[in-house]
Amino acid sequence: MCGIVGYVGPRAATPLLIEGLKRLEYRGYDSAGVAVMNGKGVETRKAAGKISRLEGVIGSNPVHGTLGIAHTRWATHGPPTERNAHPHVDEQHQVAVVHNGIIENATALKALLEKTGHTFTSETDTEVLVHLIESAYDGNLEDAVMEALHLVEGTYGIAVMHGREPNKIVAARKGSPLLVGVGDGEYFVASDVSAILAHTRDVVYLEDGEMAVITRDGYRICDLDATPVDRQVSRIDWDLDQIERGGFSHFMLKEIFEQPRTLENTMRGRLILEEGFTKLGGLNLTKEELLSIDQVVITACGTSWHSALIGEMMIEELCRIPVEVEYASEYRYKNPIVTPNTLVIVISQSGETADTLAAMREAKRRGARTLGLVNVVGSTIAREDDGGIYLHAGPEIGVASTKAFTSQVVALALFTLKLARLRNLSVEQGRRIAQALAELPAQVQQILDRSEEIEALAEQFKSAHNFLYLGRGYNFPTALEGALKLKEISYIHAEGYPAAEMKHGPIALIDDLMPVVVVAPHDSVFDKVTSNIQEVKARKGRVIAITTREEPALKGQVDYEFRIPETVDMLMPILASVPLQLLAYYIAVKRGCNVDQPRNLAKSVTVE
Repeated sequence: MCGIVGYVGPRAATPLLIEGLKRLEYRGYDSAGVAVMNGKGVETRKAAGKISRLEGVIGSNPVHGTLGIAHTRWATHGPPTERNAHPHVDEQHQVAVVHNGIIENATALKALLEKTGHTFTSETDTEVLVHLIESAYDGNLEDAVMEALHLVEGTYGIAVMHGREPNKIVAARKGSPLLVGVGDGEYFVASDVSAILAHTRDVVYLEDGEMAVITRDGYRICDLDATPVDRQVSRIDWDLDQIERGGFSHFMLKEIFEQPRTLENTMRGRLILEEGFTKLGGLNLTKEELLSIDQVVITACGTSWHSALIGEMMIEELCRIPVEVEYASEYRYKNPIVTPNTLVIVISQSGETADTLAAMREAKRRGARTLGLVNVVGSTIAREDDGGIYLHAGPEIGVASTKAFTSQVVALALFTLKLARLRNLSVEQGRRIAQALAELPAQVQQILDRSEEIEALAEQFKSAHNFLYLGRGYNFPTALEGALKLKEISYIHAEGYPAAEMKHGPIALIDDLMPVVVVAPHDSVFDKVTSNIQEVKARKGRVIAITTREEPALKGQVDYEFRIPETVDMLMPILASVPLQLLAYYIAVKRGCNVDQPRNLAKSVTVE
């Protein structure tokens, strides 16, 4: 969600800050601003709306300096206005702060500060931090930041400057990601590595409760009691072209078309075809520990929750272990039952999702082993889990997840296959699944090669007001995911349902204007889904079927049909989701929607 960039070095800061903010646009935001040391003190420029508006403000009123901080804001406290945009400053324009997160006791702190003469000019919780730091400042910025942060409750990733210390940025984090970039004679601070990847691949990740003091001479890290911390420099292996569009109209389309390669990357070195087995070196679980698991909980949010539902069915079917799927936002509040033999799998593309991180910490507190499925190396979940599986899908910029979703399902399949083979699955069954996994990249490419068919279908339905998505078994979560994609980026109301549940309510919505997408591959429940299609057609619904082969039972029952390759039931959601991703994308584009930055959404949700 909100983005932070800071720079200290010999170059002009403002162009670097704007460049960094542009690379963070995908995270979602509604205002932006910069603060720069101009040789005399702190000078700010802010604007509501897109970064292009901020560029216009700076173009007509430039700000110069070689040290500065910048921010893209996603509104929480107060609407997206210039007044509420970051950076925030004190009355004397000495302290400047950018902040990701939420200060939960901001109202009480604000009341105390106002009693002592402080005047607030915004509706944000962040401005409380500015006045706390101003009150505590006595010639040393890091001391003032520490004193202020000891008073706040909530989450934060912050970067702070002070006019009296023009060569210093102080950064700190608790629950909101932050890192220091180490360049050649220059230093950066950022909430996401993509903001600074054009200038350095060497980064230092801050942990919760840590602070970085960055000057032109270097950086040091300590905790909030000023105790020095030794933190290792990490090397980022992403290429810059991975976060560029590469000739595609949108990041989302690029990422949809990357899926053959990203699926290969998720499986590379992990699939043992001849043994029907998988090699997962990051689990940090012995064979004995894996065999002792008697309960699995999978917790996630949004698209990752849909992959979790698929994982639930995989593990229960093949491993015969009971699985519960929990919304991460609810898990920490429900007093969950956890035993030493419970494995809690947490799924997050960014590895920073606040609700999922909190759920993992709660599970660890209760004694469970935790396994993280994340895409971002060095993310907080990846650092704090007991073991994990990296997706290796590369940076996902589009807000609506596509390649990360299919990689999550593959990662869950790899884990399931390993656990099932250790428990009760035969070599022959294992080989069949392993071979099906190996065939997925080529099968996805076959679907992508026919994307024009989906684009033509989108033209037929771009003006629809509602969609219903139906599926059964493994493809019920596929229906949920298809509906989510459509509503996220096209703003068309869409719902996913188990096909058999349609008659318990949603069937009342079906008429000749209602498009109904039915995921109906030739799997173990195909005959049942066929009956559900007939129910839709009897009420004049317009049926779009995602299926796998010509079938007499569907003749005259579907209006539009798109066939995908056949595979084992547990992997069908991967293939079925690709045309649904394309359908959502093309409908959104034809409606003139901002596909990569849909309204009100953020890529990495780091607030509760």
